Amino acid sequence: MTAKELTGAGASTPRKIRTLHDEVLRHLQKGDNVCIEGFALDAQDTNKVSSGNNWAARLAADRIVGAFEVAAPGQLKKFVDVSEWTGVKGSKKRLPGPTVKKLVQQAVERIWGFRAPTDNIADAYVLARIAEALHAVKAGRDPATYPDYQREVLESIIDPDSAKKKGKTKKPGAAARGPAKRAQKTEQTILF
Repeated sequence: MTAKELTGAGASTPRKIRTLHDEVLRHLQKGDNVCIEGFALDAQDTNKVSSGNNWAARLAADRIVGAFEVAAPGQLKKFVDVSEWTGVKGSKKRLPGPTVKKLVQQAVERIWGFRAPTDNIADAYVLARIAEALHAVKAGRDPATYPDYQREVLESIIDPDSAKKKGKTKKPGAAARGPAKRAQKTEQTILF
């Protein structure tokens, strides 16, 4: 097993993202099982560059492999039994990002014995393990052979609609309640 952190090259954001795309292309082969981390839309440190990097990986995987799996950031953490939260129900606090990243690195070493030199490589390692497990389950392996926290992630990626039904019932969102009723003001000619 080898681990290499791909970062792209260049000073400008477009060049960095393009060269990252090219690096990913060089490492992929037809028939690879690929799992890419989903967008961290609610993360405090999400930025346009990380979104661009994610798209670079997606486009490269689509070009070489075709289909690929996507694990949400929360699913990645759950697959190694790490939570972003500490405390008891009603007074939980979100852990800082660097602390959660260290917890993921420690969990990777504890579960699989792999010591990831960086948090990015630890994340990539978890994504590779998710891809491997998804492939095994789709090929007939019983999901019950995985720990519950991993089985739940696998099932939610394979059948997201079924996983949502098992979860708590939520109040209907805005789409389920129907369109909002807003009156147009006389001085407004267009609402958008």
